[in-house]
Amino acid sequence: MPKFSANLSMLFTDVEFIKRFERAAKAGFKAVEVQFPYEKSKEEVAAELSKNKLEMVLHNTPAGNWAAGERGVAVMPNRVAEFKEGVAKAIDYAKALKCKRINCLVGLTPKDVPADKVRQTVVDNLRWAAGEMQKAGIFLLVEALSTVVPGFYLTTTKDSLNLIKDVNHPNLYVQYDIYHMQIMEGNLTKTIRDNITKIKHIQLADNPGRNEPGTGEINFTNLFKFIDEAGYDGWIGCEYKPGGAKTEDGLGWMKPYMK
Repeated sequence: MPKFSANLSMLFTDVEFIKRFERAAKAGFKAVEVQFPYEKSKEEVAAELSKNKLEMVLHNTPAGNWAAGERGVAVMPNRVAEFKEGVAKAIDYAKALKCKRINCLVGLTPKDVPADKVRQTVVDNLRWAAGEMQKAGIFLLVEALSTVVPGFYLTTTKDSLNLIKDVNHPNLYVQYDIYHMQIMEGNLTKTIRDNITKIKHIQLADNPGRNEPGTGEINFTNLFKFIDEAGYDGWIGCEYKPGGAKTEDGLGWMKPYMK
């Protein structure tokens, strides 16, 4: 039986961030995730988790200037210090929130930097980060994004796996985003089955539109069954744009899986 976490960066956005925890709990979620929890203190976020009996299952490392279009700094040779500071901050929050998974958006491929230098930078950064997180009992993940995000360094599952191989650290895994990988490569079930031992978190949205399951082309009923059969026992993050005015209006798809 799949278990779902509410991505509070995408769901319940008709209220301010800190009020979304209560909404998620009332909607039946037992766990939440967030892209970037850093706008609030770790103490305030931890209090909301405790009050609403929620588990925090994932958040990202800081990703640079998001509003300006940046999507991570791990690939940038001139921002290694910033990357390391961000990793330290992410670990600090994860410890306070009892969160065991941190995703690193590696960033957009920098222009006018030799490809081998970019590669060495991201490999060195992730190897260091994987070690730091291993000390803290936290899994480090990397995620491929589709060309909906132009210029992102990782765009396929193969890209992520090749990077993990180059980093060569036992504490680096895949975050598998169903929406992005349906766009880029399809063949979702085979990819998940073939790489299940390297996948530590899954996220979902339907395609096209990035809305809730049942609004697009993906057969989620079959996919969830297959994910169970493949042996995945982690959380599946609901990282989609609700089609209705309120997130609750579109949660009917989840009812058959609620315990």
